[in-house]
Amino acid sequence: MWLAVTDLLNRLVVPVAEEDDARRTARGLRRHVDGDRPSELTVVYVVEKAGGAPDAASVEQREQAAEEAFAAFREAVGDLGDVVETEVLYGTDVAETIFEAAEEHDATAIAFTPRGGGRLIRLLTGDVALSLITETDRPVVVLPDEGDQPEVPERTDSPDETESPEGPDSPSDSDDSDEESV
Repeated sequence: MWLAVTDLLNRLVVPVAEEDDARRTARGLRRHVDGDRPSELTVVYVVEKAGGAPDAASVEQREQAAEEAFAAFREAVGDLGDVVETEVLYGTDVAETIFEAAEEHDATAIAFTPRGGGRLIRLLTGDVALSLITETDRPVVVLPDEGDQPEVPERTDSPDETESPEGPDSPSDSDDSDEESV
């Protein structure tokens, strides 16, 4: 499937996991579509089934969480909300369920904002973001979280003359100290 860059965001499947994730993803998407409105924007929430084991929460609780995430997405995405469709999906493998939705909707890409979590959490729960990126048959757009935007320090025209070239805490040439650095 060959796409022009302008077509990449035409038919998106956007997975969300909870309300805050939905807001971050919607803001990231809104910031990066920059006037090129998708014609289809399907936001999906996957209810992960335990595969025979008892589920941690009831299906009704998870469906309610999905509706809250969808509402948060619509609110945060602003004027793109009129093209948003939502779908609650059920599956034992979250990434595979998202891939199936992308296939069903003939998505041009899957777009998401990766959630945080340490290595241990990802090891224990599986890394859905990694699977989305490495096991897909279509483009994946990883949207930056607003909190991930680096702050650009203001540039000064003249360096502080009291600092050595190595920085303010570096020993200078005139340091008579006999201490060795570790």
